[in-house]
Amino acid sequence: MNREDMLARLIAQAEDTGGDLVTMRAVVEEASELGAARVLTRMGLDDATAHGDLAELRELLRAWRDAKRSAWKAVIDWTVRGILALLLFAIAMRLGAGGIFR
Repeated sequence: MNREDMLARLIAQAEDTGGDLVTMRAVVEEASELGAARVLTRMGLDDATAHGDLAELRELLRAWRDAKRSAWKAVIDWTVRGILALLLFAIAMRLGAGGIFR
């Protein structure tokens, strides 16, 4: 018996018995599992390699985030170095080292 048949039987049982708590919980559980299975099938993740595929995607996402974080850190480092170099240049000009640069 597949999940759809099981769900149909549980719904029929709930209609016959007035929907006791155990039957309603079983209906919700079967409906949830059926819905999850449909979503995985639509996403193409219903085969045996799906777990490995998701692990690989997580690894790629982690690597992307690390690369993005490193790129931002490099941009900030170079910006700070540029500002400090300009500040040092301005101080040198102010103290009279302008003759060297002319």
